Amino acid sequence: MKTFITPALIVLATAGFSTHGIAQMQMDHSSHGGPAAMQMASAAETPLTDGVVKKIDKSTGKVTLSHGPLPGGMPAMTMTYRVKDAAWLDTMKPGQKIRFAVDPADDMTVLRFEPAK
Repeated sequence: MKTFITPALIVLATAGFSTHGIAQMQMDHSSHGGPAAMQMASAAETPLTDGVVKKIDKSTGKVTLSHGPLPGGMPAMTMTYRVKDAAWLDTMKPGQKIRFAVDPADDMTVLRFEPAK
């Protein structure tokens, strides 16, 4: 006599395990917002750096800035950055002095800026 295990038997045999695993995943929300939330909070707390707008490229949503050292360790340089909000590019002018903060996760995106006083 041959024994056959059908897909239905496999599903029934593992249903208790699978349901428990899914229920556990659905109930464990402790990791939500962990590192990402901390990055967002630290971006808001990142000190602003002095910079000068060198070039604005609205077609790519990027701005070229000449700046001093960044808090994350990047040395003074001229570099092109993405901006969090492309509408900001309409308020920037080449030669304008600004203060800005970049995303601490990548140092490539301006998360906030203000005209220098």
